[in-house]
Amino acid sequence: MRVNNAAPSIWPDNVARHILDRVDSTNAEAFRLAPSLTGPAWIMARKQESGRGRRGRAWTDPPGNFAATLVLRPAGGPSDAARLSFVAALAVHDALKTLCGPSLNIALKWPNDVLLNGGKLSGILLESTGAAGQVATLAIGIGINLAAAPDQAAVESGATRPVSLLGETGLTVAPEDFLDALAAQFDAWHRQMLAYGFAPIRSAWLARAAKLGETIVARTGGTETTGRFDGIDETGALILTGPRGRHVIPAADIYFSGA
Repeated sequence: MRVNNAAPSIWPDNVARHILDRVDSTNAEAFRLAPSLTGPAWIMARKQESGRGRRGRAWTDPPGNFAATLVLRPAGGPSDAARLSFVAALAVHDALKTLCGPSLNIALKWPNDVLLNGGKLSGILLESTGAAGQVATLAIGIGINLAAAPDQAAVESGATRPVSLLGETGLTVAPEDFLDALAAQFDAWHRQMLAYGFAPIRSAWLARAAKLGETIVARTGGTETTGRFDGIDETGALILTGPRGRHVIPAADIYFSGA
């Protein structure tokens, strides 16, 4: 069933919109365009040929899936920029609910995945340039399996199973329609963070978090930490409580038992 965007989202003021038929990577295109931009811009590609995920992993992008990047010049340093991944996750979550209905079973997986029915629907990749502790340009890349998901055999052992919106729900959303909804939601959440800081973003993200209060595994390089997921701190770092006490983990890959 095709989802009709009966109530079109209002495109944010002073934000550019670029839709390309084909590109190597929307993040790469964002950095190519950045020097000529006068404000934030969304760049969406109907076909992305060399998409990337976290830690250099490939991101597959069959026709009908969503691939887009928001490029902007944020205020502050790397830690401020990193918190925008939570804004992006909230925007993806709420755009999906807006287009597909409130009963959609969506949850957020730390640090930057969006789950549908427990499977990975979306990933978010932040890349930046800058100097002297300041971020000059930030690219927030977002990939969503609207139409198709990678084969389970293509993902690493223990990783969350990939799913698509169409495969899980039978709903079809056009990438252009999703971009409109996403841009409006990101703008709303970003304005809230600019006005009130990270606290309301943190609270909203935790209200949508997967496995909060449950035991999960965090892996960073050769280090593995198992503990109860007790939330995120004011920087966005993961908080785990295990047999040896409280652990605050700024970056890791997360694994769920039985995933």
